[in-house]
Amino acid sequence: MRPVLSHVCHVLAFSALVACARSEAPSTLQRLSMKPLLSPAGANAAEPFVSASPNGSVMLSWLQREPDSVTVVLRLATLGADDTWSAPAEVVRAKNLFVNWADFPSVVTLADGRLLAHWLQKNGSGKYAYDIRLSSSTDAGRTWTPDLTPHAPGIPAEHGFVTLLPRADSSADILFLNGRAAPPSPAGAPVVEGHGPPMRLAVARWSRDGIVSGAESILDERTCDCCQTAAAVTSRGPVVLYRDRSETETRDISLRRLVNGQWTASTPLHADNWVIDACPVNGPAISANGDDVAAVWFTGARDTAKVQLVFSHDAGATFGAPVRIDDGTPAGRVDVELLASGDAVVTWIERTGKETSEVRARIVRPADGVAEPTFTVAKLTVGRASGFPRMARRGSTLTLAWTVSGPTSAVHVAELRIAPR
Repeated sequence: MRPVLSHVCHVLAFSALVACARSEAPSTLQRLSMKPLLSPAGANAAEPFVSASPNGSVMLSWLQREPDSVTVVLRLATLGADDTWSAPAEVVRAKNLFVNWADFPSVVTLADGRLLAHWLQKNGSGKYAYDIRLSSSTDAGRTWTPDLTPHAPGIPAEHGFVTLLPRADSSADILFLNGRAAPPSPAGAPVVEGHGPPMRLAVARWSRDGIVSGAESILDERTCDCCQTAAAVTSRGPVVLYRDRSETETRDISLRRLVNGQWTASTPLHADNWVIDACPVNGPAISANGDDVAAVWFTGARDTAKVQLVFSHDAGATFGAPVRIDDGTPAGRVDVELLASGDAVVTWIERTGKETSEVRARIVRPADGVAEPTFTVAKLTVGRASGFPRMARRGSTLTLAWTVSGPTSAVHVAELRIAPR
C-alpha cells in the first residue's frame, strides 16, 4: 500500500465542523449497549478481523509480532456461546509477511465448515512487492494446506486489499486489487507522498476442491490504489464495492453485481464527485440479508468529511438517498452489519481532538432513514496504528474488535447488544 498526503484527512476533518448535521431524531433512546470481552490476542497484537460462521459462531484473527521483532504470526480464535475463546490457532508464521495497518489478513468459514485464510507475503526486494497467499483448514485451524496465490505468481507487484466471499457451494470468490500494471518500486526507493499509480480490481475463485480454479478476471482496469474492497452475497448474487478512480482523479465508490453469471458494468454507489490526488485509505463496507443491502463509505467531497449510508431493497440494483452517520469530524474506517429487523449498525472512527479519536456506533432505520444516537465504543489515538475496527453479527449481538496502539499494541474485543424498539 502506497502512502497518502498526510494532511488530507486533517483538512477534511476540520472543514467538516461547518457541515450540515445528519438526520437524527433527538428524542430517540439509546438502544446500544456494550459488554467488554476478554481478548485471546496477546501482547504486540494488531490488525484484527472478525467473521461469522454459518453455525453462528464468531472468529477473530489478528497479527502478532514475536519478541524477535521480525517474526510475525497470524493467529485465530473462535468465540463460543458462553463468550469464551478457543485456544489460539496458528495460521502462518514468517519473517517476510507484509504487515500494513490498512491491508490486513482475514479468515472466513466456508459453507462446509472449512476455514479459508488469506495473508500478504513479500515477493522480491521492492518496497511494494508482495503476493496474496491462501490456505484452508478442515480441523478448525490446527493444520493448514500448502498456500496458493489467486494471481500469477512471481511478479514483483502489489496485490492486496482482499475480500473473501464464501458461496453456498463451499467455494469462495476472492476479490483483490492487482498492481501488475503499475511499475514496480525499486528497493530502497524514497517514499513519495501523494499520487500512486492506479490498481486493478480482480476476482478469482477458490473452488470447493481447495484450489484456485482458472485465472483471475479483471473487473476494473483503474481503481484507487489503497482502499479496501467489500462484498456481500444477496438473494440474487454477489455485490462488490470498491473505490474507483477516474482519469480526472474522481475517487467515488463504485458497485458491480454478478447477474446471470456475468459481472455488470461499474456504476457509482452515489455521485459524491470527490476529486482527490491522493488515496484516502478509506474503503467501503457492505452487509446483505436476502434482498436487503446496507452500504457505508467515507467521502471528502466539497471539502466536507462525511460517513454516509444507503439502503437497497432489491439486492443492490438500486439504492435510496444517503443518510449521514458521523458527528461532524469523521476519520472514516467504516463497517456495517444488517440486523434481522432490517436496521443497520454502522461503526466508524470520529476525531475528537488533534491526537485523539473514538470508535463510535449507531443504529440506522431503513424505513425513515433516522440515525439513532451515537454510542461510544472506545477512545483511541488518531494515527494509523489504531487501524480499522471490524465487526460481525452473531445472532442478535455484534462482536467488535479494534486495535489500541502504544508501546505494546493490543487487540480489544467487545459485544454490542441491541435493545428492541
